[in-house]
Amino acid sequence: QVQLVESGGGLVQPGGSLRLSCAASRSIFSFYSMGWYRQAPGKQRELVARITSGSITNYADFVKGRFTISRDNAKNTVYLRMNSLEPEDTAVYYCNSRHVVVGGLSDTWGQGTQVTVSS
Repeated sequence: QVQLVESGGGLVQPGGSLRLSCAASRSIFSFYSMGWYRQAPGKQRELVARITSGSITNYADFVKGRFTISRDNAKNTVYLRMNSLEPEDTAVYYCNSRHVVVGGLSDTWGQGTQVTVSS
């Protein structure tokens, strides 16, 4: 089973930027998709952005134009570039990989990285 390790979170002022990284323990080339989710205190986990094996991307409405997801198959890594951060973006950000298995799809999660946007 693949393991995912996130990094790059931290404290940033409103309007600032961060780049999150998600390193997989094996090749991501054949993964059905990879994505970033986030969970704020007291709220459900929600999709932020997703990228397929063919590099097709989709974004939550609340981040369009501010965040960019990308992948580097050679480094087995997916990135989330976050610009124009707002206090409402404060959350734990989780990396997700989705795989085709018999009968459907299977998800694997990283441990999460905290992003705090505050002055």
